[in-house]
Amino acid sequence: MLAVRVALAAGFLSAVADRFGYWGPPGAEGIAWGNIENYESYVGLLNWFLPPALISPVGWMATIAEIVIACGFLFGWQLRWFALAAALLLTIFATAMCAALGPKPSLDYSVLSAASAAFLLFAVTRGEFVASRGA
Repeated sequence: MLAVRVALAAGFLSAVADRFGYWGPPGAEGIAWGNIENYESYVGLLNWFLPPALISPVGWMATIAEIVIACGFLFGWQLRWFALAAALLLTIFATAMCAALGPKPSLDYSVLSAASAAFLLFAVTRGEFVASRGA
C-alpha cells in the first residue's frame, strides 16, 4: 500500500511540477506543458464543452485537488477518502481524454491504471491514520 500511495502522490506532484515549469521549459524533451498557459490550453482541449471563462478555474481546481490528494497520500490521514478522491479525479480525467482525444492517450499515460490503483487503495483501506504503520 505504501508503494501505491507514493507512486500516486508522485504522479500527481510531477504533473503539477510540469505545469509550473519545474521539470523544464515548454518544448523540452519529456515536458508535457512547461507552463500554466500550455496546461490551460490542454484543459480547454479536454473540456471543449465548457465556456472559455471556466477553463482556467477548472484547471486550477484540478491543480489544487492534485496537490491536496498527493499530500493526503503522503501523510496517510483519511487515506480511504483521499484514495476515493484520486480515483474519481483520475476517472474524470480519463473520461475527458477519451471523449476529446480517443482512448489511446489515456492508455498511453496509464490514467486508467492509476485510477484502478486508487480504487483498489480505497477498497482495501479504512479511514484511520496509516502513515506510522507503513501501510
